[in-house]
Amino acid sequence: MLPGGIGGNQVTSVIVAPRPAWRGGATASTGPSARLRSDQNVGGEGLGPLGIARGHRHDGDATYRHRGPLARRRVSHGGAGRKRNVTAVQPAQPFDRRQLFRRAGALAAVAGPAILLGACGAGTQPPPVTIPTTIGGPPDWNALATALRGSVVVPSDASYGTAKLLFDTRFDALDPAAIAFCQSASDVQRCVDFARRHGVQLTARSGGHSYAGYSSCPGLIIDVTGMSDVTVSSNSSSSNSSAVIGAGARLVDIYSTLGSQGVLLPGGSCPTVGIAGLTLGGGIGVLGRRYGLTCDNLASLDLVTADGRVLTCDAEHNPDLFWASRGGGGGNFGIVTSFTFQVHPIPDIALFTVDWPWAAATDVLGAWLGWLPAAPDELWANCQLDSSGGAGGGPSIKITGVYAGSVADCTAALAPLRAAVGAAPSSQFVGPETYERAMMIEAGCEDLSVAQCHLPSQNPAGTLDRSTFAAASAYVVDPFPAAALTAVTGAVAGANPTPFGGAMIFDGYGGTIARVPAAASAFVHRDAIAGIQYFTSWGASAPSSVAEAALAWLASTSEALAPYTTGAYVNYIDPAQPDFLNAYYGANLARLVDVKHAVDPDDVFHFAQSIPTVVPG
Repeated sequence: MLPGGIGGNQVTSVIVAPRPAWRGGATASTGPSARLRSDQNVGGEGLGPLGIARGHRHDGDATYRHRGPLARRRVSHGGAGRKRNVTAVQPAQPFDRRQLFRRAGALAAVAGPAILLGACGAGTQPPPVTIPTTIGGPPDWNALATALRGSVVVPSDASYGTAKLLFDTRFDALDPAAIAFCQSASDVQRCVDFARRHGVQLTARSGGHSYAGYSSCPGLIIDVTGMSDVTVSSNSSSSNSSAVIGAGARLVDIYSTLGSQGVLLPGGSCPTVGIAGLTLGGGIGVLGRRYGLTCDNLASLDLVTADGRVLTCDAEHNPDLFWASRGGGGGNFGIVTSFTFQVHPIPDIALFTVDWPWAAATDVLGAWLGWLPAAPDELWANCQLDSSGGAGGGPSIKITGVYAGSVADCTAALAPLRAAVGAAPSSQFVGPETYERAMMIEAGCEDLSVAQCHLPSQNPAGTLDRSTFAAASAYVVDPFPAAALTAVTGAVAGANPTPFGGAMIFDGYGGTIARVPAAASAFVHRDAIAGIQYFTSWGASAPSSVAEAALAWLASTSEALAPYTTGAYVNYIDPAQPDFLNAYYGANLARLVDVKHAVDPDDVFHFAQSIPTVVPG
């Protein structure tokens, strides 16, 4: 047991009884060597990469309508919608929000397997569970289904083809043996026990946005989207409000519910990203410089461990596990079923977008990196470079963001950036917006209802599409020298013309994020000026040669910027990331390994980039 203790308090025992014979047509990974993988979206978050055709986004877990080279395009504020207050500058090409990059997989999405944690009330535990099961033999999925409040889908079921899908179409060929749609923490306990007893590999799934496909496995997917309630404890007049959010809740539904109650939670912008992956890996979002990462606002969570216990984790109960769950990435320690967050009264909101001609790209990026650290906490911004987002399909650069305050204050905060660039922008928008509509705009859903801002598989009214993409990440801790700026613009321009789209999104850090000590939570990258998402997308029906060319561009771009960057973001989990443990966790790795060893000594929750039980030699 670690000091402070990942102990056995709040334990729910698991009672096991004999089980009937196996049903279904898939072969699960079985045997003594099979491990469980808890993923709640390993490597996917909430700020969406470029290439989504609808909307302006800021977190990496979503990709939507494919239009042109980039499967997801971010959209500028102040497009062809209703009239808005625009600060006039030099005449420019008309621009529409749908013409801006959208990030695939959110600043979001969700990078390593995301652990699902349960509701965080002290002393509240599900009743003991009884699982009809027998040691040995093939898994009996009928027996598991009978034991659950939720349902189990196997390959012989008509719904299997949809139920197995992740957000990224690259992983459509993955065929799990079964998908369990859980409705409670007890359901999750039953699934974990069932998988362990039958040697079936397991992964947890919330939003399904893992960049590496870790939201699936050959065995059992534990889907927690049935646990998606959002409950606010008090109204907007209180500065101490909290919200209990089920691990399967999606960001668009969370923001809609919180906004109707006059409160907000900082987080990513991809609407279909799950809260679990976003939080467990950190959670950069459009209000992060003012309110911190999503994990910085976490008060407690409930977690189902590999031995079937339900642990409440907060500053006083299981504090080491609570520490690890704030930035340690999903899928390493157990499966979360519920979170409790501090939420904040909604301030005035202003949105902004400033475009420059591509000829000024190096000046714009250099000025942005120098300007952002001194910007007020209320301002969050990113710098988007797209290989085909400009006039005539050429490359483009723009700065977009959200300001937690007035339009006048936002305009004043942008003035030093414009002065530092020198070249006049081709267009500029600054305007007020309500919180709820601002988050819909950031999600690329400005012309849609909340119900429509889903995949059709998630809501009958859903109109969003899945995407085909790949991404990598790194952090910027010092302003770029001229050589780095040239490498950026050269890489983006070099992806045009190609049959795929290439982009880089620089997301702003600093402010409140930077004032949290690096050792105070598992999220270690507190000194970053910005995080970079390298992003490429292509059509789902494109030949394999296109995908190979896109991945080659991604690798060469990451390599070209490596001398000027550090680390990587676990919510943009990257199977090609060298030395991934140190890249994701840095100086916090050793403590994370200690927590892993204490709570999961048998390495039950295991995947290709999971935290080990022993520090690698």
